[in-house]
Amino acid sequence: MSKLPRSFYARAAEDVARDLLGKVLVRMFEGHMLRGRIVETESYTGESDPGSHAFRGPSPRNRVMFGEAGHLYVYLSYGMHSCMNVVTDSVGVAGAVLIRALEPLEGVAAMATLRGGRPFVELCNGPGKLCQAFAITRSQNGMDLESTEIWIEDDGWIPLEITCSTRIGLSAGTDLPLRFFLPDNIFVSKGKTSGG
Repeated sequence: MSKLPRSFYARAAEDVARDLLGKVLVRMFEGHMLRGRIVETESYTGESDPGSHAFRGPSPRNRVMFGEAGHLYVYLSYGMHSCMNVVTDSVGVAGAVLIRALEPLEGVAAMATLRGGRPFVELCNGPGKLCQAFAITRSQNGMDLESTEIWIEDDGWIPLEITCSTRIGLSAGTDLPLRFFLPDNIFVSKGKTSGG
């Protein structure tokens, strides 16, 4: 298994979103190694994308998106659910990939505790759920994926099929086919796609 290099992230968000499927998110938390395979992503292409937090340009909230690729952009959805994005593209060009769902691989007991004893299939089948299961909060905003606390690795597993759709739960940019997922995987989130 090899940790993804920064060059993997320093590309267009749409390409990174597709290529992250099948890769493994790893988190060291209180002596536990938590690992989950990425099965669903969404890309956000910055100032050209009305669904992106960067659509109106840099702000204190989104400044990480305009920084170096390979860092985390973590925000609160509805003021309570953390959502984890991977920063892409180049410095000054805002791009990010939302990690929407994971298939738990290791540290399942710890994930279940962090999720309040939820069933296995509900541990990581949504962006807020996976952040809770991996103890990812706004405290990890800006963290480098080359750290020893959180990273993404390639274990050689390759998806047989990838499906694309519009993104979930947006009120703008609803027609853009920028959500990618593994069809028939039970851990893909159940949200309703937007627009087209």
